[in-house]
Amino acid sequence: MKNAAVLVPGLLGKCGGRDVFTGFATASILAKLSFADTFDEAAGTGYQRRFNRQHSLEFKKYIQRPGASTIPLTFNLRPEFSDVWSIDRSTSNGLAALRIAPTDLAIMSQVDCQHRLGYLANSDIQFAFMVFIGLSVEEEMEIFRDINGKAKGLNSSLLDSTEARLSGDLLSTAKPELYYAMQLNERPSSVWYKKLDLGGEVTVGMKRVASLRTMQQGVRRFLHESSLGNATSHGIVSDLLLNFWKAITYVVPEAWENSRKHLITKGIGVYCLMSVGGDLVREAAQSGQKCDLDYFIGKLSDFMHKIDWSNEGPLKGYGGVKGADAALDLVRHTREQLISSITSHGKQTHPVD
Repeated sequence: MKNAAVLVPGLLGKCGGRDVFTGFATASILAKLSFADTFDEAAGTGYQRRFNRQHSLEFKKYIQRPGASTIPLTFNLRPEFSDVWSIDRSTSNGLAALRIAPTDLAIMSQVDCQHRLGYLANSDIQFAFMVFIGLSVEEEMEIFRDINGKAKGLNSSLLDSTEARLSGDLLSTAKPELYYAMQLNERPSSVWYKKLDLGGEVTVGMKRVASLRTMQQGVRRFLHESSLGNATSHGIVSDLLLNFWKAITYVVPEAWENSRKHLITKGIGVYCLMSVGGDLVREAAQSGQKCDLDYFIGKLSDFMHKIDWSNEGPLKGYGGVKGADAALDLVRHTREQLISSITSHGKQTHPVD
């Protein structure tokens, strides 16, 4: 059975450069008419953060207190449902009415309110709300990013992934570190394929070991240490990153497979190893060596297996940028010592009888 028609009186005006309708309605009505377009990583649809039960419950407890209030809820009337909704405009004073025909459809997307409405579907509490009129999904995403870009607790990887989708073909030039991080996650030949946490709904069974933001910062370190010029093609850089991480899985397979007990796929490991990867790329360029998978395997096998990458090893407790730099110093020092030892051993001479 379809829901009854809805008529909400209000005002029509501008919010910045966008047309908006503002009005008042109960949480139950707003919940029935709206939906959260949550980011589905597998399908590549949506853009909203995952639903946080605790966050939503805390708001429900708060709003039920005497005197509690909140800023207006924000929605968008999706254009694909324009045969269901309409704005009746008055000839003066900005008076208007939002008219919604009988429907079972949720015709408004929740741009900024999903956690406030989450557990209030049956509530008669009144809310002020503002609704954008007919924005596209891309326009919604831009506004969502503007509203939440500095929001405390918002998953930074979600903002990164929406930025990547909005940038399209311009991403590789506008923000190369994000482009290459997305390449590592999206290329089927990558050992990171679909393993990065993009901030959306997690598909059951997918093994997430690092966030998109972590990988993006790691790529930035790789680009800095490798001294690759802007003339280097995006394809070459992507292949270098894919081959480097594939080599890691060959050299220390246990640490890679058992990621819960090892650090190489966590922030400190990603930051540190990306810098090491940059070192190896720079050294290959200086010596004229071909920087392919076998090159990385050969170089990494000199020292990687000698380092304890477990959660209880010498890198335990390292965190943040300073921790990553300290860990990198330790790894570089270990590598130098081992290479020096191998070189010295190789130069030993023996008397001839």
